[in-house]
Amino acid sequence: MKLQILSSALAVALAFGPVQPVAQAATYSNGTATATFNVTLTLQANCSISATPLNFGTNGVLATALNQQTSVAVTCTNTTPYNVGLDAGTVAGSTVTSRLMAGTATGNTGTTVAFQLYQDAGRTTVWGNTQGTNTVAGTGTGSAQSIPLYGQVPAQTTPKPDTYQTSVTATVYF
Repeated sequence: MKLQILSSALAVALAFGPVQPVAQAATYSNGTATATFNVTLTLQANCSISATPLNFGTNGVLATALNQQTSVAVTCTNTTPYNVGLDAGTVAGSTVTSRLMAGTATGNTGTTVAFQLYQDAGRTTVWGNTQGTNTVAGTGTGSAQSIPLYGQVPAQTTPKPDTYQTSVTATVYF
C-alpha cells in the first residue's frame, strides 16, 4: 500500500512538477497604520436619442386621413433639461409645417405625399425643430424616457402607386 501511495505521489510530481508547500500569511501584533484615499467620478450633462420608424402601412386611395404613432427615446443624465426637435425631412421642398414623402421608383422621385408629425394624440400641435417654439421639453431621469410621436397623412389626391418615404432627424438639445 505504501508503495502504491509513493508511486502515485511520484506520478503527480512527474506530471505537475514538485509540490510546493502553501505559504501561510504572517500575523503581526506590533501595531497598525492606516491611509485613506478618495474615489471620484465626474458626471456631466449628457443625452442620447433613438427613434423607431413611422410606417403608415399600405393603402389604395388617400381619401381619408391615415394616422399612426411611434416614439422617440431620450436618455439624459438625471435633472438635465432637454428639448427634442424633429426636422422637415430629406425631401426637397419639405418644411416643418408642410412635410413631404417622395416616391422611390425610378422616374417618380419628384412625386410627393404630404404628411405631418405631431406632439399630441389629437394631432393639433406640429412637432418642429425650433427650441421654445415647437419642440418637446423634458428633464432627464438617468433612464430612457419614451416620448410618443403622432403622424398623419391627410386626405389628398392620390399619386401613382409607389413606396413614398423620407428620413426625419430627431435631435435632443441639452
